[in-house]
Amino acid sequence: MLESAPLAPPARRAVDAEPPICYTLAGGRIGASSLGAYLQTVADAAIWLGAAPLLARLLWRLRARRAAARAQRLWAQGLAHALGLRIEIEGLAHVDPNQAYVVTPLHEGFADILALLRLPLPLRFAVRDELAGWRLLGGYLRDTDQIVIRPEAGARAYRHLRSAAPLVFAAGESLVVFPQGTILGIETDFSAGAFALARACGRPILPIALTGGHRVWEHPYGPRLRRGQRLSLRVLPPIPAAEVAASTTETLRLAVRARLKAAALDGTMAPPRRFVPTRDGYWDGYAYAIDPAFPALAAEIAAHRVESSSAAP
Repeated sequence: MLESAPLAPPARRAVDAEPPICYTLAGGRIGASSLGAYLQTVADAAIWLGAAPLLARLLWRLRARRAAARAQRLWAQGLAHALGLRIEIEGLAHVDPNQAYVVTPLHEGFADILALLRLPLPLRFAVRDELAGWRLLGGYLRDTDQIVIRPEAGARAYRHLRSAAPLVFAAGESLVVFPQGTILGIETDFSAGAFALARACGRPILPIALTGGHRVWEHPYGPRLRRGQRLSLRVLPPIPAAEVAASTTETLRLAVRARLKAAALDGTMAPPRRFVPTRDGYWDGYAYAIDPAFPALAAEIAAHRVESSSAAP
């Protein structure tokens, strides 16, 4: 039976004090704190952000989807190795490689993809529209038929997701939908889209607790790239399609939210990202809400929005 439990937020960690970034590349999006790290990053970017994605795009265009999926996995493994990432994975026994899931991971940054591509599943992703405008990444997203949506479009974004998803499942692939829709931090709430999609398409849900990705690359909060970081990925028991069909969208949303955040905050996984508006900004104009389990932050965001609304001309 699906159940949700109250979540007690732990104290926030202090922001780490680190040396300033001295060198940047990729239009200032990536930064390194030493010349050696900068040169290593340039070499890694040329190989793992240039040549490898081009191979995957070519294979996808040729409709060699299995080969493209293998190329994606090799790319993720190679880039993770180049960055010295320590990816801890638990719960793979819960994954049926022959099943097509709606995968619902927590989300902290681009490094999450490197961990998710360790799953024994062919994956496609629902991604923010702004990423389609990136020079290299945008072409890759288009050529590999990822589903590009704008969360701020609300119901229109869901309709696009709903119309595109059946083709993904028909191809035997699982679809990754980040229910937070943002990388602000563990305090952000889940939206209903992923769970409504699972019910509409008759698919099981695969919940994934995923933490530590924010430490690898700080974008969009800053350009710092860090090597040798720890990421934790924990696969929780899936919710079968029959149970999805028998539950309401709201029941699914609340239950998966409680399970994933409890796992992320149990002290055994890499510490999750925390949303501190005085440090990160309030991200006005972006669609996000704060989980009621974090009432102080929810009140702060609500007060800010009221103040911003009253100050608008």
